Formats: sequence, C-alpha cells, structure tokens
Amino acid sequence: MTDEKKYTVMTVCTGNICRSPMGEIILRHYFDERGLSDRVDVESSGVSDEEWSHPIDPRAVHVLRERGYGDEIPRDHFAHRISRDEINRTDLFLPMTASHMRALLRMLPPAKRAEVHMYRSFDPNLPKPPAGRESEIDLVDPWYGGPHEFEVAIDQIEQVAPYIVDWVARRLDA
Repeated sequence: MTDEKKYTVMTVCTGNICRSPMGEIILRHYFDERGLSDRVDVESSGVSDEEWSHPIDPRAVHVLRERGYGDEIPRDHFAHRISRDEINRTDLFLPMTASHMRALLRMLPPAKRAEVHMYRSFDPNLPKPPAGRESEIDLVDPWYGGPHEFEVAIDQIEQVAPYIVDWVARRLDA
C-alpha cells in the first residue's frame, strides 16, 4: 500500500440499498472517530444489479437518522453491483451473509479471495462457524420486515463495527 492509496473496505449485500450502505455509513463514522478517515475509504456495493440506481431504502435512512447518522447519509447513493474496478482496489470485502460471500467469491480472482471476511465474523462474542455453516452468523435481512428488523440490523452492524476498525488499524500499523 502506497501513501497515496487509502485502505479500502467494501461492505457487500444483495442490492446495495439496505445493509451494505448502512454498514458503509456506520463504519465510516467509526473510522472517523478513530482518526483513520485519512487512511481508510469505506464503500458499499451489491452482488446483484436488481436495485441498480436506487437510493438507500427509506427504512434504512430512518433508522440511521434515529441513531444519529443523519449527517453522514450520502444524498447521492447509487445502488450498484460491485464493479471490476472496485474489486481491484478493495483491500477488505465484508459480505453481510454467507450467500453474499459465495456470490462475491465467484466474482473475485483467486488472489483476492483471502480478503473476504463475513461482516459478523469479527465479533469475538460469536462462535466461529464451521465451513459450510457460515450462515449461522448472517446479518439479519431487514428487507422483508418492518422497523424491528431494521433495528436488529443496525444493532448488529454497530456491535461489530469497532472490531472491524481495530482489525484494520492493526493492519495499517503493521
């Protein structure tokens, strides 16, 4: 990593309208609080283009505002499928579920696959699932639910964010 290139973290969900933008906003906030925003970029994308060009889901915006992230919500969010350029410049991929992880791994060249870690895998309070059972630590999918599911999703994202920031900070200092 050169001095000019920031370490890039990419949160990944299905359509890039709920979980991954929530993760992007919250992680960016935590990196900023740690004084690392000049060294770390946080972005989001999806494994599907089904929501292409859509803004962040209004229910996600609502729960983000309720938690105090209102000023950090980008007005120009453009849902998209992860691009080849994003793949090439990303240092850490954070899929929200095992399904996202499998889809992402199929898109990545072999040299990039070790950089994929499920979002909740950083939570030291969760058991490490055996291979093939990674879905045990999936981040909840709020899409089909209501306000409660969005609350659970943001709780899970916030709970793990400090551990991800610590992990990246150790790599930056190595």
